[in-house]
Amino acid sequence: MFPEKIEKSFELTLEAIQLLQNALESSFLDAYIENAENMIDHFQVRVIDGVPNAETVKKVEAIYQQLQEIPLEAEEIRKLAQLLLLKGGKFEQLQPNHQLTPDGIGFLFVYLLEQLYPKKGDLTVLDISVGMGNLLLTVLLNLQNAGYRMKGYGVDIDETLLAVAAATSDWTHGEVQLFHQDGLQELLIDPMDAVISDLPVGYYPHDEKAEKFLTAAKENHSFAHHLLMEQAMNYVKENSFGFFLVPSNFLETEQSQALKQLFIEKVYLQAIVQLPDELFKNEVSRKSIIILQQKGEHAKQAEVLVAKLATLKDSAKVAEFFKEFEAWKTANL
Repeated sequence: MFPEKIEKSFELTLEAIQLLQNALESSFLDAYIENAENMIDHFQVRVIDGVPNAETVKKVEAIYQQLQEIPLEAEEIRKLAQLLLLKGGKFEQLQPNHQLTPDGIGFLFVYLLEQLYPKKGDLTVLDISVGMGNLLLTVLLNLQNAGYRMKGYGVDIDETLLAVAAATSDWTHGEVQLFHQDGLQELLIDPMDAVISDLPVGYYPHDEKAEKFLTAAKENHSFAHHLLMEQAMNYVKENSFGFFLVPSNFLETEQSQALKQLFIEKVYLQAIVQLPDELFKNEVSRKSIIILQQKGEHAKQAEVLVAKLATLKDSAKVAEFFKEFEAWKTANL
């Protein structure tokens, strides 16, 4: 599945992380960050107050010596980072909202962005809930490889996840600016060309802050994923698009009426792409990618595309979806 050099790099890097984790008596994620920072710093092992000890330093340096002889492109480093973080997730149970966005879904975001931004120029992209950064970097690096000049921005309230995103961004040399804050606070950024997010699903605890949003619930706590979607669309340029991974039942929940109000008053819901059932454990956990468009002189409500991807494992089926999407785009946008 992965080239031999990525497998070799994975084995060596995992060993280095585990040595550092034991020496620092830290979590896997903290050791991952430490290791990435060492490698960014020309493969120098950072020692503070004699930790890690000389024996561990020697072992890690020997691993780094081998790693320096394996040339990896930026996208290969991202894939390596993803493998390491998936492995780490098996050691430390991460809550669902902290899981990495899988590549199969990430590459669909890449395809959709390429379709709706065919002009290969400067492209700024915001992820309103960036987590460990895998979705943003997948988009950034793959569009960069396709000839776009990319700049990414990410927001997250979780300090550890953001530190992982920062370490991986630096390691891949991705041009990313990260903000450690609640995504519903005012963002000090210019309007973006596009916004994306694998939105965290759940309730937002601060009702007073939520009240300022159209998607706020009339009673009880509001859905965080609704509020973040609305917030992200506040930071996209006129006529531009937002791409969000949301629960497939997003139009059928007890708070869907407030969300529909957003689609009437502020943005256009242009497309719903249901992801293959095989990606999810059960019906409740199924998700879709929805495409919203900011209102503007060149935007109008299209006939909403509702498409279902049967599988990501059969290239012919994926090609069928691509054909359907491109025909819809030509007819509607």
